[in-house]
Amino acid sequence: MDANTRIALSLSVVVPVWREAAGIEESLQRLQPIRQAGHEVIVVDGGSPDNTADLSRPLCDRLLVSEPGRAVQMNAGAAVARGDLILFLHADTRLPPDALEQLSESQCLGRPWGRFDVRLSGRHTMFSVIAWFMNWRSRLTGVCTGDQGIFVRRDVFEALGGYRAMPLMEDVELSKRLKLVARPYCISSPVITDSRRWEQGGVWPTIVLMWRLRWRYWRGDSPESLAALWRRNVRHARH
Repeated sequence: MDANTRIALSLSVVVPVWREAAGIEESLQRLQPIRQAGHEVIVVDGGSPDNTADLSRPLCDRLLVSEPGRAVQMNAGAAVARGDLILFLHADTRLPPDALEQLSESQCLGRPWGRFDVRLSGRHTMFSVIAWFMNWRSRLTGVCTGDQGIFVRRDVFEALGGYRAMPLMEDVELSKRLKLVARPYCISSPVITDSRRWEQGGVWPTIVLMWRLRWRYWRGDSPESLAALWRRNVRHARH
């Protein structure tokens, strides 16, 4: 793209956190180059009972405390964001080295929203297969998940009313509304997402659970009932 047509990227990274004391400093350290490039990092804690908030404070531009719930927390962060583009990033997800360049390209092309490809951090042979299916399913359907680092222009996000306050599937619900605006811009440089939930729950049981949740959501089950199912399975995996 011609340098004269480039648009200066104005980015806000919103990181919702809950009981992330063990790894939050490492996660936020990786975002310091983004701050040094003139962009902002906003951490929204859901009232963690550990010292997640204290550890986050020196490593972000704004620290907010809100009611717990990823959708509520991300909306709170977006409400104070100054950037024209908002990237919603999970605390256990790592951006690729060329993230700023890729996001800038998306804005030069006038794309209102999108996501990254994803890669799982573990070494299990199935993880690359899982990631491949996640990425291609997203490309085919236009439905994205929070693990893929959803980004959206702030004016578009505000016009749609942000995330719906729901305990699960908030990313799927938002992307379905965003699809009415445009297809997602898919960045092939992958974010790397921690594979711990797959490792704790077992690869195949977690795959089955994920598809079961999606099927029940598509069938019309309430997000509250799906969240209860998710919590039961997480508790079972830990014991």
